[in-house]
This record gives sequence, C-alpha cells and structure tokens, in this order.
Amino acid sequence: MKKLLILGWGILFFLSYQDLSAQFKIDGQILQRSEFRNGFGRLISEDQKPFAFIGHRARLQAAYEMENFTFYMSIQDVRVWGNTPQVKASDNFLSLHEAWAIAKISDTWKVKLGRQELNYDNFRFLGNLDWALQGRAHDFALVMHEKDNMKFHFGGAYNQAAQALVDQPFLIPNQYKIAQMARYENKWGKVQFSALFWNDGREWQNFDTNGTLLEKGIRYRSTLGVPTLKYNSGNSQLSAFYYHQFGKDIAGRSLNAYNFSLAYNHTFPINLEQGKVWTISIGTEHISGTANNETETNNSYNPLYGTNHLFNGYMDLFFVGGTHEENVGLEDYFIRSRYAFSKKFFLQGDIHTFFAQNKIFRLEEPGSSNQLDPYFGTQLDFSLGYIVNEAFSIQSGYSQFFNTDSFAYIQNNSNPKGIQNWAYLMLIFRPTMKNKFIGILL
Repeated sequence: MKKLLILGWGILFFLSYQDLSAQFKIDGQILQRSEFRNGFGRLISEDQKPFAFIGHRARLQAAYEMENFTFYMSIQDVRVWGNTPQVKASDNFLSLHEAWAIAKISDTWKVKLGRQELNYDNFRFLGNLDWALQGRAHDFALVMHEKDNMKFHFGGAYNQAAQALVDQPFLIPNQYKIAQMARYENKWGKVQFSALFWNDGREWQNFDTNGTLLEKGIRYRSTLGVPTLKYNSGNSQLSAFYYHQFGKDIAGRSLNAYNFSLAYNHTFPINLEQGKVWTISIGTEHISGTANNETETNNSYNPLYGTNHLFNGYMDLFFVGGTHEENVGLEDYFIRSRYAFSKKFFLQGDIHTFFAQNKIFRLEEPGSSNQLDPYFGTQLDFSLGYIVNEAFSIQSGYSQFFNTDSFAYIQNNSNPKGIQNWAYLMLIFRPTMKNKFIGILL
C-alpha cells in the first residue's frame, strides 16, 4: 500500500510540471461516521448486544485535463477507528478507488477506460455505493455518445484474477467474469426516459474432493429495463422504473424475475426565498422472489450493482451486502416526507411497510396449513441534514424496525429482540462536490 501511495504522488507531481495549457486539479473528501447498530443489516437476537463504532473514509482525488484527454485518479483510506495500533509500519486500508482516462474522439464521442464508477439513473441498478465507505468501482471500457439531451453509453468488461501463464478458475467473490452494457437516455418536454441492457456473466466451477478443477463455464444473467420514466407537471412528478431479468443463475436454474416501482412526488413551496419547502413522496416498489419451497426455477430479482441503501429502509435489511437475495422477494409501500427549514437545513421522516412478494412456508412442518403471513414488518426512518458551509455538512438519522414472526423466520432468528433500531451521526467534508449529503432518497 505504501508503494501505491508513492506511485500516486509521483504521477501527480509529474503531471503538474507538464504543458501549462493543461489543467491540473486536486481535491478530496473526508467522511467520519459513528453508528449504533441494534438490528442493522440483520435482526439482532435477545442474547446479542448492540455494537457501536466510528468509521472513516478519506479520498485524495486528482485530475489532469487537456483539450482532448482527461486522466483521473482517486486513492482512498477506509478504516474503523482503532483497528490498527498507534505505532505501525503499514496496513491494508489504503486502496485505489478509481483510475481512468477519457479520450475525446469528436464533439459527441468519447471513450473512457479504466477503473471507474458506473453511476446512472436513481442508482437502483448501477450506482457508486457512496453510502458504504469503500464505495464501488468497475474495471470497464465505456464508449459515450452525447448530444443535447440524448446520451448513449455502451461498453463492457473482461475480468481475470491475475496475469497467469495458463487458464485459471476465476474465484474473485461477487464479481462477474464478463459484462456488457448499453444505455440510452433522452428528454422530451416534461418526460424523462432511459433504457438499459446489462448482460452479466458469472463463472461456475466444479471441483473434486481433492480440490482439482473438473469443469467450469459461464452463465449469464441479463437485465433489460427502463430505469427512468418521469413526467413533470408544475410541482408534481410521476416516476416509475421497471427491470426484468432472464437467463441463468450461477447454479444453472432458469431466471424469470422483475423489479418495478411507482411513485408520486409533490413539492409545496412555502417560502422559496428562504428555502422553505415541503416535499412528499408516496409509492411502492415490488421485487419478485421465489417461494421458499421452490427449487426448480428462480424468480428472485437481484439489483446487483445498485446503491441499495437508498431503497427499502435505511436499516439495510433488504438487498444490501447480500441480505435477502435469492429469497421470497419484497413489496415495499412507502411514504417519504421532507421539510426544508432553509436551503441549509432539513428534516425527513419515512415509513415503509414490507411484505413478501412470494409465498413463505414453514418447511420443518410439512402440510397444507404451513404457509406464513406475508407481512414482514414496518420501519420508521428519521433523517437530518445541515450544511455548515460550502465544505462541511452534518447528517444524522435514527431508524426503528417493527418485525413480525414471518420475517424472523426468513432470517432464521428464533428469538429476536423486541427493539430493533439503528442510529448514526456523520460529518461530511466535500469542498468541491455539489452533493452535500449521502444515502438519503426522496
């Protein structure tokens, strides 16, 4: 990691002495987040104690821009306070987040190569995972064609674990071997629209009892969708998205799954000069699932590379870090409400009611009457944001989940605590970024 840091600084100093007609920019960000977890991510049991910690992310970001070329690099340090001794020679917490170059082919065509964030639409399927301290980036080749309101991006990736001399199994966890993407967006008057195709190839392997590779191959999960469909009229907005997945899962089962959402948003301008605005959003999201007694087909949708913390409640009980994947799906009925007291300060309250999308059976009790209630529970989320100045903002939140026996059964928790909650306080230093808050959706 020390070599990585030295290399990064060397490149920055080298570029700073190049052609004076080019522009060299350097900036960064620091996040400090303290959390209290008492059911965050998974239901906590009566015999378990809650956990509190302080997390940290620091990024050094640099860009070198010429007329037809841009080079960008982002190095980050992600750690928990206290996870290294005070006196140390090195650690494993410094890493490369992004390193890419953009070559301009013409006024409307560009090519972007390297490790980069794929951040599109409402981040439901492709997002940079900004809430997680480590974030997400892809090793990707991207071609961009943009003119006026129209954007057409397409590209792909081919991944290997190392520079080997002979064929090797690809064993990187939660990573595709091959991917292709095509995305189109446009705007016509009051209507915004985008369409996406993503083809995701995962490698499967069979090993014998001695660990010898017997066979391997690639199975493809394809996602076709309309990530953005919005109609704006005055202070009102209707929004929707739809994705459909087909192909094969990693186990070789046929896939047929979907994800859709409908929402109505309305803004009440109270005093625009002072920034007083009340915004409310009412809607639903449905994510298809597979009945937990079904083994032949797979109807479970997977949001794959989205910033999923933004959806289905902020306690990350669904589709974050592998939670609730390949499961009975989810129906989320929500109301979100935000009141901005000024351009710098807001309070938000959300309520989510969750149901299983498919049937839940108590498998250890065979029979016709072993089906469970699909109601999972209700979650309340409260959020606060305050912009201190252009470089510094404060964000905090409190969430509480009221679970049911059905959700405890799905989570294989026979004795959950009566109170499941989570709270955090975050200090955000982003002097050059427009987005002063992280992980809050309205």
